[in-house]
Amino acid sequence: MSGITYVRGDATVPSVKGVKVIAHVCNDIGGWGKGFVLAVSRRWPEPEAAYRAWHRDRAANDFALGAVQFAQVERHVWIASMIGQRGTRTGSKGVPVRYEAIDLALETLAGKAAELGASVHMPHIGCGLAGGKWSRVEPLVEERLVRRGIRVTVYDHGE
Repeated sequence: MSGITYVRGDATVPSVKGVKVIAHVCNDIGGWGKGFVLAVSRRWPEPEAAYRAWHRDRAANDFALGAVQFAQVERHVWIASMIGQRGTRTGSKGVPVRYEAIDLALETLAGKAAELGASVHMPHIGCGLAGGKWSRVEPLVEERLVRRGIRVTVYDHGE
């Protein structure tokens, strides 16, 4: 039995009370322009601007696989941009998703969510453009977040 709540809807509009962290996976090459990030950018400009600056200044910061950047976009809403994919295209090294990086990022996310007393909301992270399988990501979410008592809701946008 999963401790994750699954709902149909838009992960950028969580309908619960309290502090919320909306988590998503980004690539490690500074690209922001396809997939879930478009929905984020339609609602708030800050996460994209912060991510682009984070990438631009990467020589002097922690921008790398497994890192997380938190951007507060409303009084009770934060965006967690987790670097969990290498590049943007499937190639000789397989799909872009990097499960180890997602696992590391989820650990950081868990600490921040606990500190904020927040629930976590996300699409099927790592499973869209990153090419990952939810059967590999779900246990990481269970282990890093749910087992620590953090409420997690995963959104299926539907088509």
